[in-house]
Amino acid sequence: MKRSRTGLSALALISVSALALAGCATSNDDEAPSAGDASAVVSTNGSEPQNPLIPTNTTETGGGKIATSIFAGLVSYNADGEIENEVAKSIESDDATNWTVTLNDGWTFTNDEPVTASSFVDAWNYGALFSNAQSASYFFDDIVGFDYEVDSELTGLKVVDDTTFTVELASPEADWPLRLGYTAFMPLPTAAYDDMAAFGENPVGNGPYMLDGEGAWVHEEKINLVTNPAYEGVRKPVNGGLEIKFYSTQDAAYADVQGGNLDVLDAVPDSAFETYEAEFGERSVNQAAAIFQGFNMPYYLEHWSGEEGQLRRAAISMSINREEITDVIFQGTRTPATDFTSPVIDGYSDQLEGAEVLEYNPKEAVKLWAKADAIAPYGDTTFDIAYNSDGGHQAWVDAVINSVVNTLGISATGKPYPTFAAALEDRSTNALTGGTRAGWQGDYPSLYNFLAPLYQTGAGSNYEDYTSEEFDSLLKEGAAAETVEDATAKYQAAQEVLLKDLPSIPLWYSNVNGVWADTVSDVVFGWDSVPMYYQITKD
Repeated sequence: MKRSRTGLSALALISVSALALAGCATSNDDEAPSAGDASAVVSTNGSEPQNPLIPTNTTETGGGKIATSIFAGLVSYNADGEIENEVAKSIESDDATNWTVTLNDGWTFTNDEPVTASSFVDAWNYGALFSNAQSASYFFDDIVGFDYEVDSELTGLKVVDDTTFTVELASPEADWPLRLGYTAFMPLPTAAYDDMAAFGENPVGNGPYMLDGEGAWVHEEKINLVTNPAYEGVRKPVNGGLEIKFYSTQDAAYADVQGGNLDVLDAVPDSAFETYEAEFGERSVNQAAAIFQGFNMPYYLEHWSGEEGQLRRAAISMSINREEITDVIFQGTRTPATDFTSPVIDGYSDQLEGAEVLEYNPKEAVKLWAKADAIAPYGDTTFDIAYNSDGGHQAWVDAVINSVVNTLGISATGKPYPTFAAALEDRSTNALTGGTRAGWQGDYPSLYNFLAPLYQTGAGSNYEDYTSEEFDSLLKEGAAAETVEDATAKYQAAQEVLLKDLPSIPLWYSNVNGVWADTVSDVVFGWDSVPMYYQITKD
């Protein structure tokens, strides 16, 4: 079926006339929860965060689940991906360039320090400063004063008073408020700047949950959160806290929820795809989510740059039978990719020029590989794909490898790492020997978020150092577009550049496949596949 979604957001449709974000969006998850024990702790799965829990340096899923639980930003996202005001009372602009942010009174951090305009402005300046090397620094590159190469203050940020600050963007962005629920835009208390590394190990936030005292974070094992009694935002918990357990395998987590030792699991292992819905019935979910899966080939590897590399990337892509793998391995819980975003994001299209490179075409794959060999023979080099064993990826990696071997006749293998953090370490230090699994879960519901963090020159999650002036230019033009149609066209054109260069080889879009024990109720999974923890009740 041909599908194309062409709207970004109702907010993005407004151009110059009195842009404003005030009040809260309605949501289908606002129904009153069923009765439960308000002091009961809900246990759920997670993974060891890559870095200490500093919001501007937390860009992966394991840390993100925790950071969004212990911090509250200007806005948050409901289950449908709509924004709701949190600390912000209003976010207004007449021209989409100059924004005035007004805060609600009464917000405090869990150390009793008031949340003020400076709490946001200082945190954003810290995150943007070049020498602080924050992985989410590029989220501030649209604010006047940002610089990728030297320390530079965000001069576009001005504190007016304790509850008001202004933001000047480098160019108009009608949908700028959409991104403000992401962790990079969370506030920080003044105590954080005394010792940021120590703060990251024991962060003080202003969100619905907080760390359960000293020793709450047991590295490589779990983190314990309790409710924040001072929190009065739109995510008020109906439970007593969260125990987020870090599992080495998804099978182990699934066994725990089967045995009643885990309340909520948001990632069913592939070994259970055929049985989990029958076993858990109404306590299971299989719904579309803003998750893209692929694998990247670093440009620093021999044979994978220039014309030779472009030919090999296309050959590898066309040698993968995505339809068969999603049917056999994933039992219909994945959809073969036609772009670099997600079907649940407005602006998605499966009609991009060049998308045929994502179709299974073994004859063309062999031809392209032979052309690459004419430039420089691949010889007996082994092609490998790195993946983290704790993420349940072995089955599909093996299937992709088999598809490549059967098509191209080369030596290929999977390369497992014990944890996600270990896999990221080799990516960030340019130590890969081949391809690497590269998934993306949306930070906020926008096409831009699936493109800029991963492929923009110098972006924090652009670990394989892809760079393209044409792509960067189209991305910037899309961000500054005054209409939803213009923005969508630019982002789609930018993806057509990616389809030629293939810095990432798209594989499929993921559904969220979750289950929960009969000890909990009111379990809802959000647009980004993360459970709405605060509304889960427990007996």
